[in-house]
Amino acid sequence: MKKILSLILSFSLIVGACFALASCSGNADFTVGICQLTPHVALDSATQGFMDALEAELAKEGKTVEFKYQDAGNDINTCSTIIGSFVSSSVDLILANATPALQAAKSATNKIPILGTSITEYGVALEIDDFSGVVGGNISGTSDLAPLTEQAQMMVDILSLKSGDKVGLLYCSSEPNSKYQVEVVSDYLENLGIACEDYQFADSNDLSTVANKAANECDAIYVPTDNTVADNTSIIYNICSPKKVPVFAGEEGICSGCGFATLSISYYNIGKKTGEMAAKILLGKADISTMEIEYDQNPVKKFNAKICNELGIDIEALIEAGYTAIVTEE
Repeated sequence: MKKILSLILSFSLIVGACFALASCSGNADFTVGICQLTPHVALDSATQGFMDALEAELAKEGKTVEFKYQDAGNDINTCSTIIGSFVSSSVDLILANATPALQAAKSATNKIPILGTSITEYGVALEIDDFSGVVGGNISGTSDLAPLTEQAQMMVDILSLKSGDKVGLLYCSSEPNSKYQVEVVSDYLENLGIACEDYQFADSNDLSTVANKAANECDAIYVPTDNTVADNTSIIYNICSPKKVPVFAGEEGICSGCGFATLSISYYNIGKKTGEMAAKILLGKADISTMEIEYDQNPVKKFNAKICNELGIDIEALIEAGYTAIVTEE
């Protein structure tokens, strides 16, 4: 059901973008290309927040925007093709939603302003040593980074993990930001005496095999904000749930599919922040080369009631600790 919902949301974004194109009839003040890596709830929310905020901010100045939205179907090469089409048509700004889209945009142009969103760590994504918070050149944007050490401690607290327990770190090996997240979480847990092991999968084809191995060998599993995981939460749920292996998720969308709890940022909010940044750039009110990467400063504690009940986790205790339930569709 979650995958169906995600596809519906993505279709709505496409329809909205097409409507914007049709309604503007080529007479918009600005044209913005949006390359989204893949359709799923988190990225969809970031794109929607971006479009809503940019339209609203430009409207205050009597300006309009034409959106060219395309998703890459979780294919890196398609990201490059999409971005190339935006550059060829000389859009005024590019939104790159997720790391492969940002990397493709960086390779394609050093002139058109590029804003990233749903990027965990720009220094890692763009291979910038000693990243200071400002990319420079024609790139800036927003990050979906949540407080990783707090996530690790939350997992320890809820599950009463102790020295000698083992946590599996499940992520896609082709996503550098996923590796960054699990390294931070692993370091924190190992300092508490909790054993950690990486379980890397190359793509959705071997996710089932790797997830099954992790579930058989570990007391709990941590999954970061990983795009391939987000597309395939049902695989992880169908493996871990029967084995009663708890999964802590890096963000709410993944948690709704296979996790028992998360400390999650709002993807709509970071999309909205990115739209506000885009308006400043397009209206000449800000220089993208000096714009710092922005973050959601208010991550929220969430739990998946269905999975908590399956695992026997005390929901009332979670609520008392400030967690709120994720609303899921059955």
